Amino acid sequence: MEFVDYYKVMGLEDDASADDIKRAYRKLARKYHPDVSKEEGSEARFKEVGEAYNVLKDPERRREYDELKQYQASGGGGFQPPPGWHSRESINPEDFAGAGGADFSDFFEQIFGSRFRQQGTAHTEQHFDARGQDIHSSLPISIHDAFKGATVELSLSTPTMHESGSIRNEQKKLKVKVPAGVTNGQKIRLRGQGGPGVGKGAAGDLYIEIQIREDDRFHLDGKDVSVSVPVTPWEAALGASIEVPTLDGAVKMTIPANATQGQRLRLKGRGLPGKVPGDQYAILSVIVPKAVTEEQKQAYQAMSELWSLDPRANDGGKS
Repeated sequence: MEFVDYYKVMGLEDDASADDIKRAYRKLARKYHPDVSKEEGSEARFKEVGEAYNVLKDPERRREYDELKQYQASGGGGFQPPPGWHSRESINPEDFAGAGGADFSDFFEQIFGSRFRQQGTAHTEQHFDARGQDIHSSLPISIHDAFKGATVELSLSTPTMHESGSIRNEQKKLKVKVPAGVTNGQKIRLRGQGGPGVGKGAAGDLYIEIQIREDDRFHLDGKDVSVSVPVTPWEAALGASIEVPTLDGAVKMTIPANATQGQRLRLKGRGLPGKVPGDQYAILSVIVPKAVTEEQKQAYQAMSELWSLDPRANDGGKS
C-alpha cells in the first residue's frame, strides 16, 4: 500500500497553518462538489479532499499523521504502520464530511480503522517509537581548512518537530568542526542533528560530506599535495637550493643537478596531516628566458656550440 500524502492532496506544504488548511479545503470542496462539478472523477476527488481535511484540521489527528509520515520517510518503500500501531484518538466517522460516511480509503482504514471498529470500547492508548531519519548534506571547504582544521558554518533545511506535533522543514545553521587532515569525500557525523524521532525514538544523525574546493596553487590527490615550482635552466642544470611553498609555509628544497622539466621532487610528510601524513610533490617547470639583448643572444649561441643537442633526434622522423 502506498502512503497517501494528505498535504499534497490539498496542495499544501507540510508546515501549513490551520488557516491555510481551512482555506484550501473550502476552495477544493467548491471545485469538486458532486452537485456543482462537471469534472470527471470529481466525486472521488471530493471524498479524498474531505478525508485529508478532517485528518489535518484536528491537532491530535495531524500529530499522529505527521508521526507516521516521518516514520514513512525514514523507512521508504510501500507503507505499513509500525508494529503495534493503534490510533490514540477516538474518531467519530460522522465527522468526516465529504468522505461518504464510512467510505474511507484503504490507507485511512490502516491508520484509524481500528478506532472506528472499537467505538464504545475502553480507550487504550498505544504508541510506537521510531528513530528519526538521517540527513545527508555537503560542506565545501578550502584545502587550507583541510590542512589546519577549521570551524565552518553550514546552513541547511532540516525537519523540525513543533509544539503542535507537526513536522516542518526549517533552515538551520550549524557550526561544524572540521578536523585537520580531512580528505575529499570524507563524511563527518553529527549525532542527533538529523530528523526528529517519533515518540521516544532518538533523533537521526546528520552526515556531512566534505568537498575540498580546487585551489589555484595546490592540487590534492588523497592526502598528497602537488605544486608547480618554476626554475631557471641554470638552476635545473647546476642544482640549487630554493624556497618552495607548502600548506604550512615556505620551506627550503634542494634541486639536484641536471633536473628535468616535469620532474617530481618529494617533500615527505608535507601533505595533509594524519596518522600517516601525505607527501608534497614539487613539480619542476623549467622557464626558458627570452633572448632580448645582443649579449643574451650570444649566450644562447655559445650554448648551441657547447652542446651537440638535437631534441628531435628520436622522434621517428616527425617534424
